[in-house]
Amino acid sequence: MIYLVESFRSFQGEGKYAGTPSVFVRFGGCNLRCEGFGVRTETPSGNVVLGCDSARAVYKKEFGSSWRKIESEKELIEEINLHIKKNCKPDIVFTGGEPLIYHKEKAFYKTIEHFLSLSYRITVETNGTVFVDFEKYPLFKRLVFAVSVKLSNSKEPYEKRVDFKALDSIFYNAKDSFFKFVLDKNIILSGKAEKEIENIIMKYNNCEVYCMPLGSTSSELQRNDKYVAEFCVERCFHYMDRLHIRLWNNSEKR
Repeated sequence: MIYLVESFRSFQGEGKYAGTPSVFVRFGGCNLRCEGFGVRTETPSGNVVLGCDSARAVYKKEFGSSWRKIESEKELIEEINLHIKKNCKPDIVFTGGEPLIYHKEKAFYKTIEHFLSLSYRITVETNGTVFVDFEKYPLFKRLVFAVSVKLSNSKEPYEKRVDFKALDSIFYNAKDSFFKFVLDKNIILSGKAEKEIENIIMKYNNCEVYCMPLGSTSSELQRNDKYVAEFCVERCFHYMDRLHIRLWNNSEKR
């Protein structure tokens, strides 16, 4: 069973393909909470949960009543096609939550097969903690993986947020993959950002690294963006703004 939170047409706001017209498919469910990111999201019952800017795709107990059950690839393909305009071939982006928790599901895999057969570029946005057997599921070799490994500012324990077996499977097998790290002023000034990122990327020669400022609104991004930019300049990393947040803050379907 697959749970779909939302799907929508926009453009990619982060990482290597920023600015590219894209159809986003947001799946429900995640194996991390990332409460350290500090985004407060009100639940339908009026309570508040703490986590990332996509908390509605993380907390099933609080938001699951609005998640849609997907039981076949036909449903998922039709959902995506609703957002593809005539004479436009957007990227298709699987995001979450953590979309790879569904990588063994037939509907998930068959949907990938369908859009690859039509020469769409598909990106999976993942936290890099779910192991995928690329030999058993070879279509994943043809995908792009945007791997946002969490650092200590997420307040997730190291052994839960960094999984080298899962990372090896992605970076040694996928057609294209790159790292995305979310940074704030404190983790940079403490020296933790450099040490933690180096620990993660050192075994992946010539991997591309994108660093983004923490924040779920434009004003929050501004508190961190210059520190992240200087950090990238000094370490020869890619600075990447979060364009959708800069334009629309944390609005849904953006």
